[in-house]
Amino acid sequence: MRRTLIMVISVLLIGVAIFLHRIITTDKPIVITEEQEQGYHLNDSLDNSLSDLPTTRRMEQYIERWMSRNAIKGASLAVMRNEQLIYCKGFGWADKEMERKANVGDIYRMASASKLITAVGIMKLIDEGRLTLDSKVFGPEGILSHFTEIKDKRAHNITVRHLLNHTSGFSRRMGDPMFRIADVMRWEELATTPTADELIAFQLGLRLRGAPGGSAQYSNVGYLVLSRVIEQVSGMGYEEYLQTNVLWPAGCYDMHIARNYYEERYPKEVKYYGHDEERIISYDGSGELRLREYGGNNIRGLQGAGAWVASSVELMRLVASIDGKPGVPDIISPESVAEMKDIRRKGDYALGWAKYHPNIGSLVRTGTMSGTCAYIDYRESGVSYVFLTNTSHYRGASFTNSIGSMVRNAMTRVEDWPTDRDMFVEVPPTPQMEADTTSVEGDLS
Repeated sequence: MRRTLIMVISVLLIGVAIFLHRIITTDKPIVITEEQEQGYHLNDSLDNSLSDLPTTRRMEQYIERWMSRNAIKGASLAVMRNEQLIYCKGFGWADKEMERKANVGDIYRMASASKLITAVGIMKLIDEGRLTLDSKVFGPEGILSHFTEIKDKRAHNITVRHLLNHTSGFSRRMGDPMFRIADVMRWEELATTPTADELIAFQLGLRLRGAPGGSAQYSNVGYLVLSRVIEQVSGMGYEEYLQTNVLWPAGCYDMHIARNYYEERYPKEVKYYGHDEERIISYDGSGELRLREYGGNNIRGLQGAGAWVASSVELMRLVASIDGKPGVPDIISPESVAEMKDIRRKGDYALGWAKYHPNIGSLVRTGTMSGTCAYIDYRESGVSYVFLTNTSHYRGASFTNSIGSMVRNAMTRVEDWPTDRDMFVEVPPTPQMEADTTSVEGDLS
């Protein structure tokens, strides 16, 4: 027994010595981060070729014809069944001018689908006991009590839930301030681009359209407020909190807050194409005319209302992490999963999700703005999908809604979905990989 113990200690000491030697002699520092320790990175591991399946070719032809008819430059589709990623592929161009074809690991702006991420962040804080859905946001006892100039005192009754389901009562009498930055600067006599707090203060300077908790009216500002709630409660930046506490634990490592200009794009980010070449006054106060998708609107400033970029596969992975099923570990509690799809009154929104259809068990989240369309359809039983485009359409939100029926029609053309793969877990072998493996095994034998 003593000899065995001595041998174990000796082996451990030798291992430590080798490790220290490598650290001292290498030119590159060894950095181990939490992000690197969690699973493999989907965007770096997956490729279009892995979904080159004979049974899905008719579906792909249908999607490509639809893209051609609607002048969609590029798109990405991820398909999940039983919490298994069974198909993923990019279509068309990621960047037509650079002749870069779309691949499954490309990342896209997702517009209002970003609200789903914000809602998950709020539910995470609720699970941690740091706030509740009934927590007041404004007023002396509110989370954001530093807003003291509030025109309509009814705003003191706005809760976290009201912001999540768009029943805050915020008025759109002056339009959506988050897409009228140049106007807000003129109205408020600002010399620089308004901060999140300045935009919220502008909104609070207007009377509410109705009492908080009344009828729903879609509000981007409401989700900007939630972004600030996350920062205030967590003590961290909005993006940092979501990445470290929600996205990385969910296996999503390449999701970021968007940047405004083409030259600032992330690695693997697509180029965006608006439905027209009209230019508007830049958000930055320069007075220059720019495309809406590149400098006309302050995309980064949308924060939790619409600024996230992601691949279709990582967005699908996030959905699998908040569905209450046991296959992919959830990052929020079962109670929070249930709360997010609880629509208490007809006409209300789900929390983060746009719609919940209990009769078919479908949760839907869409997003659209210049250069971007996003559609998420999660089915409690059956096939779920995420579809993203780098091109917008003159029909706006109504076009985004039609994506759902298009993808569903396309999927009816699939003869058989694969049953022997889960790309959330590992890269499936291609026929060529299997052939190479067989050859090696034959040599060894």
